[in-house]
Amino acid sequence: MSEKQFEGKAAIVTGGTRGIGKAIVLELARRGCNVAFNYSKSANEAEALMADVEKLGVRAIAEQCDVASTEAAAAFVGTVKEAFGTVDYLVNNAGITRDQLILRMKEEDWDAVIDTNLKGAWNFSKAAIRPMMRNENGGSILNISSISGVVGMLGQSNYSASKAGMIGLTKSLAKEIASKKVTVNALALGLIETDMASEMNDEYREKILAMIPLGRLGNVAEVAEITCFMLSPAAAYITGQVIQPDGGLAM
Repeated sequence: MSEKQFEGKAAIVTGGTRGIGKAIVLELARRGCNVAFNYSKSANEAEALMADVEKLGVRAIAEQCDVASTEAAAAFVGTVKEAFGTVDYLVNNAGITRDQLILRMKEEDWDAVIDTNLKGAWNFSKAAIRPMMRNENGGSILNISSISGVVGMLGQSNYSASKAGMIGLTKSLAKEIASKKVTVNALALGLIETDMASEMNDEYREKILAMIPLGRLGNVAEVAEITCFMLSPAAAYITGQVIQPDGGLAM
């Protein structure tokens, strides 16, 4: 791997200020990529991350943006294209949970999760595809899905539906734009060490670990490494695929 394998390229990472998104932003920057990311409420974290990215010698854009808004997504992508001159990569990472059994789940909890996780990915993909199609070497879209979208999870009818929808979006879109040299893939992530995972009580954590053949949770650095591979020229012949970094949980 070239140390600056993405030099001169530009990426958009939605939900980039924390956890998995932040790790992806920083790894892309380390590899020479200019990176734009949005945030919902974490303005201070976004400002700090932008400074960290710029210290790595690349350019950064951070803006508040509601991914569920088609107009806001289009405006964000337009800003990136104007600033960086290109949009080469899109990582649809923004996501929320509102877990509850369906009989107790409120309609607004269903709508919020579907709008953020699934519609958000559709909005940004729709906006980013056109500039990617104009690139000589096309581009790459990576959707951050979950094993919840592969096998379903108790109390996550909204989240599982949104992540399964992202997988369907991945496969359909991959067929639509393959002729334009734009690849579309997804990561169906297992349990990753994030703030959310750290809130699990010890008993539940041990129960989950017993279900994972590799015996541990994944970490955000691993997800960032896989993301960079999937966006790189080394993965140029891979499209419409769902990769499961889950320690064997959903075999």
